[in-house]
Amino acid sequence: MTVPLPTKPPLKQKLWIWLLWLAGFYAVWLYLVAGQGYWPTAVAHWPMAVAMAIGSYAAGSTPMGGGTVGFPVLVLLFELPASLGRDFSFAIQSIGMTSAAIFILARRQPLAWAILKGAMLGSLIGTPFGIFLIAPYIPELWIKLVFAIVWASFGLLHLFRLNEIAGHSGITDFDERWDFKLGLWIGLLAGATVAAVTGVGIDMVLYTALVLLCRADLKIAIPTSVVIMAFTSVLGVVVKMVSGQGLAPGVFENWLAAAPVVAIGAPLGVFIVAKIGRKPTLLVVATLCVGQFIWTLFTEQQRLGLSGMLWALLAVAACLAGFELLRRWGAVLVGEKAAKADAALLTKAPPKTELPQS
Repeated sequence: MTVPLPTKPPLKQKLWIWLLWLAGFYAVWLYLVAGQGYWPTAVAHWPMAVAMAIGSYAAGSTPMGGGTVGFPVLVLLFELPASLGRDFSFAIQSIGMTSAAIFILARRQPLAWAILKGAMLGSLIGTPFGIFLIAPYIPELWIKLVFAIVWASFGLLHLFRLNEIAGHSGITDFDERWDFKLGLWIGLLAGATVAAVTGVGIDMVLYTALVLLCRADLKIAIPTSVVIMAFTSVLGVVVKMVSGQGLAPGVFENWLAAAPVVAIGAPLGVFIVAKIGRKPTLLVVATLCVGQFIWTLFTEQQRLGLSGMLWALLAVAACLAGFELLRRWGAVLVGEKAAKADAALLTKAPPKTELPQS
């Protein structure tokens, strides 16, 4: 049974919480650039601030984190190490996505809470596991390819299924424990793999499950994906700093330039997309996702060779096949849920009384 979005009067917004967070962040940033003399460093890295002006809008208005722009800009355009792109994704999203998440919560927007809680618990376990035991053993080229493949498949999914995805209303209400377990496995697996390796992606995995499996409205699925990415990004930064790994050289300098932009840019994306709709933005970002895959294959053709590029294409096809299986499974689950609901209604219906024959 699909549960529609609530029609009762909206809850009172508490935007002062977001404004308080914003004031606190800018106070710290101003202390760094003015009090600690980092202003020349921030100015020297202005190209990243410009890039993240676009990235932060995408982060707040789509299920792709700000690292979706930051990673390819650093790795493909500036030709910096993929590990730097990963760490920068964690760092910049810990500001931009967190700001957007606080904005979403302050506005009291609907979220898929059962799945989100499970995903947060799963990420709490999976992300540190991946950072310590998986990411260090992934070669730089593979990090690029994982990013390119996952984002290309996600982009193609939206180019072909956007009308269907955008047409969902409410969210299919399965058993709350089932939703929690689904979120737990998503957080555990996506946190340990795609998020730990690339710094982004857990939001897209959760979003995909919500729209394909649960048939969730974009107004629920995208804010939920923003919150899980914010949580995972902060977790990733904390784990790296506390464990002594630290962030890759160059992350802080780029973060210093881009952070004040994303702190306001991501929430702005949340606000603007509520006015103009999500389909145009999703189409543009989906096209960029496919474009960065082509760009990656072109720039790495010498190292990949023909066989490597074919394997990358097969990996994209495998992801798309997985999405289609998830979509069909969702259709089955929704059908079963509807059938059970209809059966319950019939059971509760009062028995028919026959008129006495004359």
